[in-house]
Amino acid sequence: MAPSVRLSPAARSLFDEPLAISVQGLGPRQQVTLRTSLRDETGELFQACARYQAGADGELDLARCPALPGGSFSGLEPMGLLWALQPQKPFRRLVKRDVQSPFLLQLEVFEGHGEPPGQLLAKAQHERAFLRDGVRRVPVREGRIRATLFLPPGNGPFPGIIDLYGTGGGLPEYRACLLANYGFAVLALAFYAYEDLPKEMKEFHLEYFEEAVNYMLQHTQVKGPGIGLLGISKGGDLCISMASFLKGITATALINGSVANVGAVLRYKDVTIPPLGVNEKRIKVNKSGIADIIDVLDNPLEGPGRQSFIPLEKAECHFLFIVGQDDRNWKSEFFAVEGSKRLQAHGKEKPEIVCYPGAGHYIEPPFFPMCAASMHLLVGKPVVWGGEPKAHCEAQIDAWQQIQRFFRKHLMGKPSEISNKL
Repeated sequence: MAPSVRLSPAARSLFDEPLAISVQGLGPRQQVTLRTSLRDETGELFQACARYQAGADGELDLARCPALPGGSFSGLEPMGLLWALQPQKPFRRLVKRDVQSPFLLQLEVFEGHGEPPGQLLAKAQHERAFLRDGVRRVPVREGRIRATLFLPPGNGPFPGIIDLYGTGGGLPEYRACLLANYGFAVLALAFYAYEDLPKEMKEFHLEYFEEAVNYMLQHTQVKGPGIGLLGISKGGDLCISMASFLKGITATALINGSVANVGAVLRYKDVTIPPLGVNEKRIKVNKSGIADIIDVLDNPLEGPGRQSFIPLEKAECHFLFIVGQDDRNWKSEFFAVEGSKRLQAHGKEKPEIVCYPGAGHYIEPPFFPMCAASMHLLVGKPVVWGGEPKAHCEAQIDAWQQIQRFFRKHLMGKPSEISNKL
């Protein structure tokens, strides 16, 4: 019989779910190259390939057969063809702009291990979707709020979370919508560079974020008495500021966040927190023109930097710090440890800190390929984000479970088992 690709689920899966891949109908111990391709909404091509040898029965199951050296990865990696996807143009990062349409994954099987690949033996395509059936996507334009609310299927109320991204601005929805698939009401909140919001990161007013918190607390589909916050990078220190000054926050999870205010002045009523100082002379640029900015920020424990340290000891919530120990954007582990010291010095609960060796800055939902370097809007050139692809992928899978567990525990009052099928 002719070779064929078998996928499970067959035609469509959620982006953060595993995908089982096998090839049948090959010759005994036949050598083949498998290649995956995916285009983002701007047409950028991402690809990965791996070399394999079929079993004695002519079957190749990626859950049982290790990839041989020479491809994008080697060893037993059932999901390697997804997490190892890399842009064909440098400095591109895979993001999902329209969560209502799936990514289309192409999978091809070629004869041999040659470069370029040999004859095409079989191919298949598969949809990697973001919205589970029944999840509602609700654009929110109330008062100044520019956001999208995702509501799970069924009758609420659901535990509520506000989700913030970083210096890229705009309104990324993909993490919020994937989280809503697991029973949370999640508000993806824009805070600059979107519609009529400020175009640049100069100054933020917490009153805007307070409007979003109150919107969630008053929503009939959101279970009180408090909500959760989830932020990555700049979104992380904004979440800490919200937790420190605003009421109604029960749990705050940060992914590689800072405990000092970064990048823009922060104002709330009569309080002003200046941004942590930067020294651009500390940027190191390698031969390829990629910047390493790990040492650019001043120390928030010294001199004027102390005014930028967010008074997180005022927060009345539980904290979870997710830390990539190879984050090259800034010193995430240092920030988490100093935040923990500050909380405990003021008699507050010790936060949870989960550290991942080999993980870089952009810890995304599972199976997003690691972005090693891309353009940084504030730096104006590509920067290195850190991370080692396999370790980073494993961190993303675990962090996703940790985040859900944390919010279930503190927003629902029960450490229920993580369920993939709600």
